[in-house]
Amino acid sequence: MGLEDLAGVAHEPEVDPTGPKGVVLLTHGAGGNRDSPLLIRLCDEWARHGFLAVRYNLPYRRRRPKGPPSGSAKADQDGIAEAIAWARSLGHGPVVAGGHSYGGRMTSMVTASQNGPDVLTLFSYPLHPPGKPERARTEHLPQITVPTVFTHGTADPFGGIEEIRAAADLVAGPVTIVEITGARHDLGSKTLDVPALAVSAAAIVIA
Repeated sequence: MGLEDLAGVAHEPEVDPTGPKGVVLLTHGAGGNRDSPLLIRLCDEWARHGFLAVRYNLPYRRRRPKGPPSGSAKADQDGIAEAIAWARSLGHGPVVAGGHSYGGRMTSMVTASQNGPDVLTLFSYPLHPPGKPERARTEHLPQITVPTVFTHGTADPFGGIEEIRAAADLVAGPVTIVEITGARHDLGSKTLDVPALAVSAAAIVIA
């Protein structure tokens, strides 16, 4: 297993004689890929903080260049677990993993199975389909014991900020919520530096 097997792109950390402070693995949402502008900005920010940051494609995207996932959840979770195992094999310290929307949800399910990272970072966690709060995706959250950072927009139709706070209360490990005022599911903001806020929050957890 290597970077090419993950269809990954590495953002090298700023030069440090002691080596990277850790490894960050981030993956994309449904219909997206590793070249999401948000993932690129996040990995740049992590590298600036001294981490080796990798943005990678989920298995379904490696098979198909376009389109959403379909019946691929188990394979995608297996791919995430393999990526985390690869990151640990590098011996660079703590492993941070997560992703945007579907990618974050799949990573959270791997983490709940105890095969996850040292820190879980979730961007726009898709708590429920828009307009269907009764279909909350929370069953696995109580099995997550590692520190978890939710970065979420207050106008996200996949879960309001108060709904996210209630879901975060189910997580067994320490939780931090980074609230992005006015942002929707893409976490776009004209006034806030979303990557800087999210990475700073996760870096504090690691420290």
